Amino acid sequence: MHRFVAAPLAMFGLVCAVAAQDEEDVSPYREMKTLARAVELIRQDYVDEDKTDYEGLVYSALQGMLADLDPHSDFMDPKDFKGMQEDTRSEFGGLGVVVGLKNERLTIVAPMEGTPGFRAGLLPGDVLLEINGQSADKMSLRDAVEKLRGEAGTAVKLAIGRAGSPEPLKFEIQREVIKVPSVRGARVLPGDGPRVGYLRVTQFSEPTGREFGRALDGLEKEGIDALVIDLRFNPGGLLSGAVEVAGEFLPGGSLVAYTEGRSASAQRRYLAPGKGREARAYPVAVLVNGSSASGAEIVAGALKDSGRALLVGETTFGKGSVQSVVVLPDGSALRLTTAKYFTPGKQPIHEKGVVPHVIATMTAGDEARLLAARRQEDLPAGTKREEIQPVDDLPLQRAVDALRGTLLQATREGTAEPSAGG
Repeated sequence: MHRFVAAPLAMFGLVCAVAAQDEEDVSPYREMKTLARAVELIRQDYVDEDKTDYEGLVYSALQGMLADLDPHSDFMDPKDFKGMQEDTRSEFGGLGVVVGLKNERLTIVAPMEGTPGFRAGLLPGDVLLEINGQSADKMSLRDAVEKLRGEAGTAVKLAIGRAGSPEPLKFEIQREVIKVPSVRGARVLPGDGPRVGYLRVTQFSEPTGREFGRALDGLEKEGIDALVIDLRFNPGGLLSGAVEVAGEFLPGGSLVAYTEGRSASAQRRYLAPGKGREARAYPVAVLVNGSSASGAEIVAGALKDSGRALLVGETTFGKGSVQSVVVLPDGSALRLTTAKYFTPGKQPIHEKGVVPHVIATMTAGDEARLLAARRQEDLPAGTKREEIQPVDDLPLQRAVDALRGTLLQATREGTAEPSAGG
């Protein structure tokens, strides 16, 4: 069991010998000497011998090192890494919620529309207190995600902390294979004056670009004069889907986002596909909030910095880092944050978010009612619907007013192709 790991420890011994020859050496050798000495002391003197095998000690050291860097970097032993590979190659059961660390607590960033977590009533900002009876207080982000996933049809029991609720809320939710449309709510908004279209993108997946293009084509056939893209509660997803959506409104070859890191491979530029969408010159507004993360922030940042859209709502979540998986010789792996995303205007996304042009907020109660109304959209015909108070969607109203104002002003000035950029 320990043959592979014994070799690195032998190397540590060699390293120590080299370090001893040169006390002035400023390389990592002295630190390696300290690590090797600590491992041997634990091996010799720790009271429970069965906990002191080389493999376990080295893996624990690696887990500690990665966990101390950031919530998205971690170490996977061979079993964990194999499981991750299987997850990426096949469908898995889950709740359809994106979890992140906020104020060092496991927090739901957003439940994806149409998923079990969404239908059960989980809300952005809910804090995970327990998963299947196990306290989530000291649980890593990776461990939490693994416990939420599982075979479709099995249940997950959650205890949730929610602002305004004095007692934990209890949920028992059936896992499902998560496959839901990512573009929803396509319609022309009511009201007098210019016709404003509306599209909601709930996440970014492989088909999102195609779904968005088809929905947009349909709205244009109805004769829209402007468009609202709703990215609120969108937790992100595949980068390619985000680039394709942004590319619907940008000239081919335009910069959508770029990454910077320490290695040459971490320096990347993501360009809009050359679709030639010059005809889509109508004004655009994008709705964002604190649950708009990752790919949603990339779209928002690209359209904002290019002057192609007016951003309305709240500063976004601030998840803009790149994780690379590095496989080690024994089949274990490091998941390491190697780069960070920037908008075309050189603004960092990670831990900063994208700031809208127009700040427009909703109360927690209105946000909950908005999500409840969206849940009702998924109910089969004939299903009894709960009575929901009217939602005061201030961000949407502000966006529509701004777009119609832009169009009316353009008409007065005789402008043929108005722009909603800031």
